[in-house]
Amino acid sequence: MISAEGLIDGTWELTIFVTDLQVERTLRVKGDLHVGGLMLKLVEALDIAIDWSDHGLYWPGKTLWLSRTRSTLDQYGVQSDAYLWFTPMHKNLRVMMPDLQMLDLRIDFSINVFSVVVKICKELGVRHPEELSLSRKMAREELKKNKGISATRRTQLPGLTAPNGHLSNRNYESGTMGSPSYRGRTMATPQGTMRGGHGGGQQSSPYATMGGHSPNYSFNANGTTSPGSAHSLSFDGSLDASLINSPAMSARDALVLLHRPRNLAEKARINAGWLDSSRSLLEQGIVENDTVLLRYKFFTFYDINPKYDAVRINQIYEQARWSLISEELDCTEEEMIMFAAIQLQVQKQSLLPQPSYDGSASQGEDEIDSALTDLQVSLEGTSLSAASDITRTPELRDYLRFFKPKKFAFKSFKRCFFVFKDTHLSMYKSADDVTESAVVRFNLKGCEVTSDAYVSTQKFNIRLFIPVHDGMTEIWIRAETEEQFARWSAAFKLAAKGHTMADSSYETEVKSTLAFLSMQHPASAIITNPCDLRFEPDNYIAPRFLNRTKTERQFCQRIMEAHTNVSSMNLMEAKLNYIKAWQSLPENGLTYFIIKLKGSKKEELLAVASNRMIRMDLHKGDSLKTWRFQNMKSWSVNWEIKQVQVAFEDEEVAFQCLTADCKVVHEFIGGYIFLSMRSGDKNQSLDEELFHKLTGGWL
Repeated sequence: MISAEGLIDGTWELTIFVTDLQVERTLRVKGDLHVGGLMLKLVEALDIAIDWSDHGLYWPGKTLWLSRTRSTLDQYGVQSDAYLWFTPMHKNLRVMMPDLQMLDLRIDFSINVFSVVVKICKELGVRHPEELSLSRKMAREELKKNKGISATRRTQLPGLTAPNGHLSNRNYESGTMGSPSYRGRTMATPQGTMRGGHGGGQQSSPYATMGGHSPNYSFNANGTTSPGSAHSLSFDGSLDASLINSPAMSARDALVLLHRPRNLAEKARINAGWLDSSRSLLEQGIVENDTVLLRYKFFTFYDINPKYDAVRINQIYEQARWSLISEELDCTEEEMIMFAAIQLQVQKQSLLPQPSYDGSASQGEDEIDSALTDLQVSLEGTSLSAASDITRTPELRDYLRFFKPKKFAFKSFKRCFFVFKDTHLSMYKSADDVTESAVVRFNLKGCEVTSDAYVSTQKFNIRLFIPVHDGMTEIWIRAETEEQFARWSAAFKLAAKGHTMADSSYETEVKSTLAFLSMQHPASAIITNPCDLRFEPDNYIAPRFLNRTKTERQFCQRIMEAHTNVSSMNLMEAKLNYIKAWQSLPENGLTYFIIKLKGSKKEELLAVASNRMIRMDLHKGDSLKTWRFQNMKSWSVNWEIKQVQVAFEDEEVAFQCLTADCKVVHEFIGGYIFLSMRSGDKNQSLDEELFHKLTGGWL
């Protein structure tokens, strides 16, 4: 029925832009028309015999894929003023790996980033994709100023029921990773697929991420695209080999691709680049042929096994190496020399045949032996010398040097007698005064422990930031020997988590610390022939050390001396020891954000780690307060005022983030909670639904 004013049958015009053809089509539709019907109507109107199965509808005005094909236009809120795209869901994307190699991949732009990472890791043979994520490339100018307060709220995910209210720890403390995988979108099946009514010619699958089925994939180890160099993981081992042993790249070339943060503020601003795991690439402004960074986002590496994780270990090693050389992570000069020596050993061993970690005739026996060893360790716990030790709480007693920093005061360490028991540290003037009251007594539960060891000068310092009623108090403890330093620092780290020396990890931590220190020992004689190892120090040493008075020749000499301590390691051992030493650095695993606490106008630094949040001084980096996740009750985002809210047992913390979207901070907190719930079952499935529940920020 038509009146003088036009159609009154409830239809209206909707304009759709077909990106492949660069044409627009205007269709008359009703609000009760479902998305699948709209695509069918559009394909019939185009009347072009090609395969439209990889196409979907995207609403650029709302940055939203219309992925639920059974939902109506009214349910999506599409009206006559909307402008939609009919575009392929799979597009080309440039992905920079942790080792700075560039891969051109065919990626589904309609699924969320978490699923994209899972797909990429599956193709590359990287286990535990939940530890990685994608980040956009940040311009250097973006590191000079804060992004400002922002909060991008994601509409409810298809197939995902948002939890009501806050996520109480009661909801996840008994959870496991073995529950059914995400029941929403699947990675292999595009949403809303359509085929033209006239059929279509045969063409390569648009769904292949990479490999022989994807003609759009190319790879070049030098970081540029090589025309016609298609590689398949199934039929060509060159790509796999280059990811296991990365091609050499000079630090000069690498630093063009990396940022060198000059201070804590710039380290915080780098984290603005992380993409929201619950939204698709296109919904976050990533378009075809853009470059994104694939990086390890969460620094809790689960079940590293040389037999299965050759690619994974190498990529972690490379990310660790470049984080040190780019000065994103700080270390001392002695530690830098040690890392350079291990890197030199990796480079040397990469040219030699290596022992095989592949399965063999004894593979079953090896797995059984490994399982029995794990069972024995879990049952025995710490090794106790006698049955009577079981009834006695382990403790440490020894003379140490003590210093409490004060304004305008010199560092003057005083020798005192210390007793450490349970989680308490007591100080006495001498060993004879132990029966009397302690001069001072600290409960180290919840404290921050920072170790500074200088092997060459035999200075072994332990900085403790201890919670008090009005913030944190700082004290320094100096050990006299490496053994003493290893035992006391290990005890302090356990106490910070609320554990005693009876914990089974105590001896492991002590041995790990001693091994870390042993690699820094100066060698009495250089075993390696200098002619065999020709290298430029600037490829091994962070620039800030090279700018000092020492010459390149002096650095070469020191690196070769340190190399003597690690020259017996094979390639895999060298990489694993590098990663282990990297994890021992005080700043490792801390992700920084600049925040303003609720009711405060002062900018402060927030560091998110695997088990805690730390409020820090923005300029000095000193810890002001620590909140442990084990005491956390809930965490969420108030989208209206763009504020992250975290409730602990004794207080509530609310803040706005100035350097990244508040969803990024929330995702780090929820992500670490998710990773902490991984069980001992190595065959557990990845529960994507649980990940989104813990990181979604729903109110």
